[in-house]
Amino acid sequence: MGIKEDYQKELQEQLDEWGKEIDKLKVVASKAKAGLQGEYYKEVEDLRCKQLAAQKKLHEVKEASGDAWEDLKEGVEGAWDSLSTGIKKAASRFK
Repeated sequence: MGIKEDYQKELQEQLDEWGKEIDKLKVVASKAKAGLQGEYYKEVEDLRCKQLAAQKKLHEVKEASGDAWEDLKEGVEGAWDSLSTGIKKAASRFK
């Protein structure tokens, strides 16, 4: 596998893992007290939006030709950081 393919694989694996984490947070939200439930669901929905944005960035990397994908890395890493931070924040809040 080349560098681009390795990068894509690593990103996809991380996205899959975060998807599982978001699913777990949704279950926690469903069991939360009524006053917190709406707030938690809103946070889960925000994480899903960030996950979709990260997936879109990954798709852009996959579609980029030649070395152009390297120019997209900064945007990808920004989306990854945003999603990672959001999941960590939600996980600590939902406990």
